[in-house]
Amino acid sequence: MADKIPEDRRSWNMSRIRSKGMKPELVVRQLVHGMGYRYRLHRKELPGKPDLVFGPRRKVIFVHGCFWHQHADPSCKIVRTPKSRLDYWKPKLDRNVERDRAAQDTLNASGWKCLTVWECETHSARLPELAERLERFLED
Repeated sequence: MADKIPEDRRSWNMSRIRSKGMKPELVVRQLVHGMGYRYRLHRKELPGKPDLVFGPRRKVIFVHGCFWHQHADPSCKIVRTPKSRLDYWKPKLDRNVERDRAAQDTLNASGWKCLTVWECETHSARLPELAERLERFLED
């Protein structure tokens, strides 16, 4: 199926997709701040530019969108496989997953502990569970 949107309009649309300050990230930041933890955002010198960096603790949190980072949990209702242009989407999404894995491996090898929070975990019904998970990760 051909894309019904002209290429210049598609480019404009895609350029408006933000990677920082999205709702799932803001939810996690609010929870962590409410627990009394302080952090830095998007440290460029660290592999993968983690969303939250707890320098003295040597811990980082990545907040991943379920679609863009291909959440593997079968109970996740957000992730889906595109039905068209698989020749474009599959390699793109696979590269995202591989890049995430490589960044976390590099961080782990240099003594950092990583936690990945998925977009579907930030929905209101799952917030108490997420808060416990964040607390356990940060207090170690």
